[in-house]
Amino acid sequence: MKKNKKYQVELTSEERQTFENLVRCGTHNALEIRRAHILLKADVKGPAWTDAQIATAFDCHENTVSNVRKRWTECRGLPAVKRQPQSQPSRLPKLDGEGEARLIALACSDPPEGFARWTLRLLADKLVELQIVESICPETIRQTLKKNALRPHRSAYWVIPPDEDASFVVAMEAVLEVYERPEDARFPVVAMDERPVQLLEDLRPPIPMKPGRIARIDYEYKRPGSVTAFLFTAPFQGWRRVSIRQRRTSIDWAEEVKHLLDEVYPDAERVTLVCDNLNTHRLKSLWKAFPAEAAARLASRLEIVYTPKHGSWLNIAEIELSVFSRQCLNRRIPDIETLRSEAEAWQKHRNQTANKVDWRWTTKDARIKLKRLYPQNQSG
Repeated sequence: MKKNKKYQVELTSEERQTFENLVRCGTHNALEIRRAHILLKADVKGPAWTDAQIATAFDCHENTVSNVRKRWTECRGLPAVKRQPQSQPSRLPKLDGEGEARLIALACSDPPEGFARWTLRLLADKLVELQIVESICPETIRQTLKKNALRPHRSAYWVIPPDEDASFVVAMEAVLEVYERPEDARFPVVAMDERPVQLLEDLRPPIPMKPGRIARIDYEYKRPGSVTAFLFTAPFQGWRRVSIRQRRTSIDWAEEVKHLLDEVYPDAERVTLVCDNLNTHRLKSLWKAFPAEAAARLASRLEIVYTPKHGSWLNIAEIELSVFSRQCLNRRIPDIETLRSEAEAWQKHRNQTANKVDWRWTTKDARIKLKRLYPQNQSG
């Protein structure tokens, strides 16, 4: 058997005992243990394995074995198997603390004229222009922004109410007061919202998904028209109902309210309905849809509480409608009959599995965290 002549390992009895203790105790890292095994097997006093035999036995490359032999000739004893400390980076970072602060301020500022947002290249060029650095690559910009949780390429649309808006505060506290009422079967609380739904029909059948291939849908489609989804939910009872109608007129809304009062809550003394301030969501819609006597009867059992302008997030039905949109409407549905069938199946499953809403935002919270919305009373 051919022996390795270069970097031969010859252990003393003390060194062999040290390495045998190292591999037996199991308290060292895997790299040190493997190096000790290699030196024990490479010892010319026995068993004197070749590099190929050692590499096969310990599942490593022959070059690894050769490097361990070389290391042994350079430093005898335990240093031959110990991990070397990490060397310090050879280059200083492009941006120091002040440079990072300047980059963050720049990324949070308005982009240059003609651009919708800052890009990595624009930020890199601007830092050079301002003589903050001599040169810098976009990747360094990306890593610095990521470290500081900045994403200039993303934005979110949000409805922001104006400061010191008394009308917003009045409507908000009215809604929060309703949500804080104790649950009472005689006076249920219901929230409603609505949204248009565009019907879409495939011109060619989609190709279904298969292992290793995603589903494929042709980009062309037909628009048969649009309909409206009305959603009513009793958030503290874990109930919701979706109704699909051709239109969203005041008559449609009035008929939905009549169904709510007469079919869903026939024994309730009064139903409190939380909804947005749309012009069709008015008591007068009942008189448009029904005879005066019937309209007056329905109105006497209905309390409407409107969410404030720029405060649709206070309407729990909007949250439920968002779930319905993601889970049921996120596809092409060709006709109103199919949509009604799918909506009914969704609401049945949702009513069986969904929990009640645990609403925790109170008037007390609003007066602290949204203090800027409250008018500043100048009288002492």
